[in-house]
This record gives sequence, structure tokens and C-alpha cells, in this order.
Amino acid sequence: MRVAVLKEDNCQPKKCNDECHAFCPPVRNGQECIILDDKTGKPHISESLCIGCGICVNKCPHDALIIEQLPSELETDMIHRYSMNGFRLFRLPTPSKESVVGILGPNGMGKSTAINALSGRIVPNLGDWMDKDADWDGVIESLPRGELRDFFVAVKAEKIRVALKPQNVDRLPKRVQGTVRDLLTKVDERNMFQEMTEKLGIDHLLERTIQQLSGGELQRMAICATLLRDVDVYFFDEPSSYLDIHERMRIVGIIQELSETKRVIVIEHDLAVLDVLCDLVHIVYGKKGAFGIFTPARTTRQAINTYLDGFLPEQNVRIRDKPIKFLNHSDRVAELGSKVVSWGGLGKKLGDFTLSTGEGAVHRSEVVGVVGPNGTGKSTMIKVLAGEHDYDEGWVTSSASISYKPQHVDVDIDGSVQLWLDSEIGPRWRAGEFNVNVIRALGVDELLPKRVKKLSGGERQAVSIAICLGREADLYLLDEPSAHLDANARMEAAKAIRRTMEANEKSAFVIDHDVYFIDIVSDSLLVFEGEGGSHGKAEGPFKLQEGMNRFLKGVNVTFRRDHDSKRPRINKAASRKDREQRTSGDFYSFNH
Repeated sequence: MRVAVLKEDNCQPKKCNDECHAFCPPVRNGQECIILDDKTGKPHISESLCIGCGICVNKCPHDALIIEQLPSELETDMIHRYSMNGFRLFRLPTPSKESVVGILGPNGMGKSTAINALSGRIVPNLGDWMDKDADWDGVIESLPRGELRDFFVAVKAEKIRVALKPQNVDRLPKRVQGTVRDLLTKVDERNMFQEMTEKLGIDHLLERTIQQLSGGELQRMAICATLLRDVDVYFFDEPSSYLDIHERMRIVGIIQELSETKRVIVIEHDLAVLDVLCDLVHIVYGKKGAFGIFTPARTTRQAINTYLDGFLPEQNVRIRDKPIKFLNHSDRVAELGSKVVSWGGLGKKLGDFTLSTGEGAVHRSEVVGVVGPNGTGKSTMIKVLAGEHDYDEGWVTSSASISYKPQHVDVDIDGSVQLWLDSEIGPRWRAGEFNVNVIRALGVDELLPKRVKKLSGGERQAVSIAICLGREADLYLLDEPSAHLDANARMEAAKAIRRTMEANEKSAFVIDHDVYFIDIVSDSLLVFEGEGGSHGKAEGPFKLQEGMNRFLKGVNVTFRRDHDSKRPRINKAASRKDREQRTSGDFYSFNH
């Protein structure tokens, strides 16, 4: 089965010479394989006449076409198709009773389409995009007998109610007015307002307006609003974003308790959280913006290891060029160069918050991971080192040049990604080692013609990381670079940061809450302790194992290594492994 997809945002008929039509071999032989629309000038591609030569794909100056060959057996598994040359989705995840079902895969693979289908917001057309009268009977008949078919019978009978925790909680202040109390009392269908606000630690925020909340506070409010709804199925789209590891573990417990009586589906890119939260996981793969394919559910451990390996044995499909590997950490301190920045006894007061630090330094070729609870001054210290904040006491050596990527990327550019790159870092991104190790690795090369204002959160993050790494500097400061990135993009971003520092003998501070990301990117750890919003103290940098043990002891979580993939895994509380590691003081196991 051949799939031909037109990326509508990329296609610019007024800025090309109709290369797709002019160079198409079937067209040149008199067949109407590609027809140009009279009104828009955009091509319509006949998949039955297309020979899959790829000439139109290579000739298109705006990277607007995708031609892919798929297994013919998938044709009967098509769930929804948006247009003749539009996105299509194959198979669906199954909401299971008394289970937390996870969805793992890149952005742009149809997870939102799947949620819309399962919630009844769209009636799947089974690939017949011209059928405006698609009905549930056809959908139900197309499915084999089982849990998913029974679920859609209930959807048809309007017996299924759903609640969705949206992905981009940072957009809520623009859409919703009023106080936190106003919003939550309106949706409190389970009469659990007081219990849930206390469980989520937002009971002290009730009189604040939504516009006054931080990213983590918005996330917990959105989760609370979802939990207060009295529905049959709960969808949580990226519930861990903006939350520190303590808050993530709290959310894990709340969602698992909910799944004892309700169906729960979670889309999550933090693999450590997905691992400990879910009972079953569907992998979704395909081509971004073109098609997405859901695999049958696997056990969580098997699904994550398969995803990291990048090969689906049952389907005989490779979903990644090479596997993502977690290596045993050796002590790299001996390889580090001279000091780039040193500091000591820093003090900074911001309103009611006070930050203090010990004495520390970062060296050439060193990546320092920055960890700790939200509101303890991680971003504040980074801004002090970046020169954006003055400090009240202490000292910092200030000879190093700085490149800084802030936590929230707010860009007001009315132009393309290519223009953004050119204006920030000049021609360096176009070729050479940086182009291979950063631009292509982060997928920025595929975004060049896209307008900056139309970028998704993950796309904007990827370009921002590339720009930060592309500037000439001694020290690179990256605040939450994994936010909004999918699991694969997080691993690529971590490796891009490491490669840049090692190749150029530069240094970096990386603030992040994703333990997988920190594990891959860091040589050492700067650990923040304290009480969020009140006071924070930075200690270190420590060697990675020492720092992780100190950090996780404060969070009260232990990690072990998976014996196959070597990835870090959260131990279940009070399990044998958890008890053993606590007794030995080894909260973060570096061995299998």
C-alpha cells in the first residue's frame, strides 16, 4: 500500500515551478498521477497511479511531499483519513478496565486523532475520507470481538463520558479567566474539591488567578480539574511536564488509585514516569504528519525496551536508525579541563524567596545537571551566572561568555525557522559537524520553511536548543530543554548537548526533571534543596552518583538499572530492591 501525503503548511505553489508535476514520470507518460488544483495550485496525488519513484519528493523545493510504502495488511486497519493526501491513522489503543494504559511514541503520529475517536468527538471514516456520513455501526463491524469493540458499542450508545487533561497547560491563562477556586468548583462533579486540592498541593493557590500560576501550578490545577470530573474514561496528555520528580511521583499515585475504578489512558514522554505508572503500553510509530500506526499493547517494561531498541519484532519494522543505549557511567573528572566559571557563597533575595549556594566550579568539557524541587532557585542561579540577575552576596568569576536558553521560549518572529536561525547564529548551522550533530539530530532541518508562529511546543524547543548550542560561548545554560519534546527527541537533544560540549571543549549547565535525560547528559550534579517559594540552597557540583544519591534521598525514591537496556527504573515503594538500596544508601544504582 502506497501512501502519498501533502504537508499543507510547507506547500507554496507561488514560490515554486510545479516541480512535482513537471518531473513526475507517470505524468510525462500521459497519466494523471499528479493534478494541480485550479484554485490553490496545490497538487493532488493519485496513490494508485504513483510508482513510488520519489522524484517529486526530491524535487520539491519546500519539502512538502511524503511518499511511503506500507504493508498491504494495514489497509484493513485504517481508522481515519483526513483527505485525499492527508494524514491517516491505523489501529487504536484500547482503554482497559482497572489498568493505566500508556501511549509511547513521537509527536505528530496521531495521538490526538486517537483520543478524539475514542471520546466520540469524531466518527472514524475507516479511510473513506469522502464519506461525510460515517457511522458507528461501520466502525464497530470493522473491529474484531473484544474490549475495543465493546467500548465503541458503549460510545455509540452515548454511555461513555470522557475527560481530557490537555497537553499545553501553558496556554490556559489565555483561554480561562478567574481564580483557581472558580474553575475547580465549576467542574467538581465528584464532590472531591477539598480532597483533590490537598492531594495535589494546590489548596494554598485557590484565590490566585490562573494568570498568576507557574507552569507546575498550571499543570497540577489542570490535573485536578480533570480528576474532579465524573466520567468513564480519563485521558492525561503529558501530565508530568513542569513538575519536579517529587510531584511526578505524587501524580503517579493519584492516577493509579483512579484506575482502580475508572479507565485511564496516559500519553507520557518521561520514560521513568511511564514505566512506574502504566500497566500496559501501546507504541505508536509512523511518519510525522503523514501516518501513525498503533501496535497492540505490551507490558510496560517490554514496550519501553522495544521502543529504545527501535525494532518491532512482531511487525518486522525498524522505527529508529539505531537503538538508544544507556551506558555505565565511568568517572570522567580526570578528563575535565580547566575551570570555566567558579562561584562561592552566593546569596540572592527575590521577594520572599532566598537563594544561597556553597562553593563550586564548572570545567571545560563538563556538563553539570541541575536537579531539585520546583521553586528552590535553579532558574534564579542560572540567571545569576548568565548575568540576568545581580547577586546580593558572594562572588562569581565572570570572564566566561554565556549562551542561555530560558525555560519558557517566547519568540516574536514573523518569519520562517530558517530566518530565525540565520538571525541568531548566522550561516554556521547550514553545514559541517554542527549541522549533522545538532540541526539534523534534533529534526530542525525538516522545520526550515515552517513559520515560527506555527511551531508546536516541541518544535520550538528543538530550534531553541539548536540556537543556544550554535552561539559561540564558553558556557551554555539550558533551562528545562526536555519540556514538550517526545521521548526520542529528548534522547537526541541530550546526546546533541553532550557531543557539542565534548567536541568543542565547552561547558554546560542543564536544568531538567527527566531522570533519563539527566542520566545521559550529565557528568556531575548541582543539587538544590529547600522549600519551594521560600528558600533554596545549591550544593555541588558532585560526582554523578554522589549527587543522584543525595538528590533522590531527599525525594525518597530509589532507582535501579534495567538488566537488558541499562536504563534507570524507579523501584516500587517498599519492594525488595527498594529496601535493599535504601539500606545500602544506594538510591541511584549505577550497576545492573
